[in-house]
Formats: sequence, C-alpha cells, structure tokens
Amino acid sequence: MSTVSDVPIPPEPPSTGRAAGIVVARELASYFETRIAPVYGTAFILLANLLFMNEFFLLGTADMSGWFVRLPLLAAVFLPAVTMRSWAEERRQRTLEVLLALPVTPGAPVIGKFVASLGLYCIFLAGSLPIVAMVAWLGRPDWGRICAAYLGAVLLGVLFLAAGQLVSALTADQIVAFVVSAVLLILLVVLGDPRVAAVLDGLAPVLAAGTFLRDVISPIPYFETFAQGVVAFAGLVYFLGTAAVLLASTALVLTLNRP
Repeated sequence: MSTVSDVPIPPEPPSTGRAAGIVVARELASYFETRIAPVYGTAFILLANLLFMNEFFLLGTADMSGWFVRLPLLAAVFLPAVTMRSWAEERRQRTLEVLLALPVTPGAPVIGKFVASLGLYCIFLAGSLPIVAMVAWLGRPDWGRICAAYLGAVLLGVLFLAAGQLVSALTADQIVAFVVSAVLLILLVVLGDPRVAAVLDGLAPVLAAGTFLRDVISPIPYFETFAQGVVAFAGLVYFLGTAAVLLASTALVLTLNRP
C-alpha cells in the first residue's frame, strides 16, 4: 500500500531570477564559443580608439569628447551583430520551442539574453579605459563629466540592445535581424543630427517634423546631455522607459509563439 510520502513530487520550477541567471551564463559562454566577443569586441575597441586618437593628436585636447561623439554610430553598427542571433538562432536550431516550453515566463529568457548582451557591451566600453588613463596623465579631466558620459553610453546600449532583441524575435534569419536592426538604429542616430532636422523642417515648416523627430524620437539629444556631464531625469526616463517597452514587446512576441 503506497503512502502519500511515496508519491513523487514534481520538481519546483525555477524562479524568474534563477532562470534568467541560467540564460545569462549560457549566452555569455556562447558569445566566446562563437567568437562574437573577441572578434566584434576587438573590432569595436580598435575602431573607436583609433578614430579618437587621430583627432586627439590633431587637436591636442586632453578630453574624451571625441570618443563619445562617435559612439552612437559605432554602437548602431556593432550592437545589432550581438543581438541578431538572440532569437533568430534559437529558431534556426529549433531550440526556441524547448526554451519557451520551460515552466517560466517568457520574460525570464528575455531578461537573461538582454543582460548577457549588455554585459558584453560593457566589456566593449571597458576597452576605452586606457584612453581615460592617458587623458588623466596628460591633463586634468572633468571626472564628473566622464562618469556621466559613460552612464549615457551604457543607457544608449540598453536602448539599442533592447531594440535588437525585439527585431531578432520577429524574424528567423540572423542576417535579416542584423540589417533591420542596423538600419533602424542608424536612422535613429541620423535623425538626431541638427542638419537632418533642419532639412526635414524645411520640407514641411508647419509640421516641424525634423525637430520633433530629433527632440522626441532620437536618443542623440538625450545622450549628448549625458556626454556634456549632465545626468538628466528626462534622459533616464527616455532610455529606461523605451527599453522596458521594447523588452516587454519581445516577451509578448515570444508568448504568442509559445507552444
């Protein structure tokens, strides 16, 4: 005669935090196994630093403004290469169904993949620390401005990576995910250029579409505020709020495709 204690107890499903942590470890390992981290990281760091050093020696100014000016466009090109495989690769390898069938909310793997990509991006940013040391050795930098600029750089990455996650969730092809993400992010960067805003305003002066797209839609004005040493509340709301909406949309897309 069996007793209650003899009945097998099903294992308790992992919590959202634990499941996200497992995905983070898995994704970070895959970045290095597939050489995404060393290849893209080296290319990003070398290109960003070499472009800055060229201007640095021409102008002879001991500050990092030139490095942060070029960051948005570089991030718009390189970060889609990081996120393009997030969900498209899962579909290609037919592991998406297995991942979504786990007894956790779709938000757990979304958070896990996002945090892993953000960690890789922070490694990319850390490649500029030798420049910080050089600037400190040659001059007297404004440390508050540098810290605010790095915070803006991280927030810009948060936004771009969240957008890349959503695009990757909408397609099964990595190349399509990369191209669509890169075009979208480059467009956002270009719309933040005052010259582009002026051209668009000239096409329809009454609507002032260029000014609206620059001041409201593009992340560049918000990023520039951080790069100037100002940690603005409006910028925090824009970056974190928009990224949250994009990640929630990614989870929703995955939920609709959940078996």
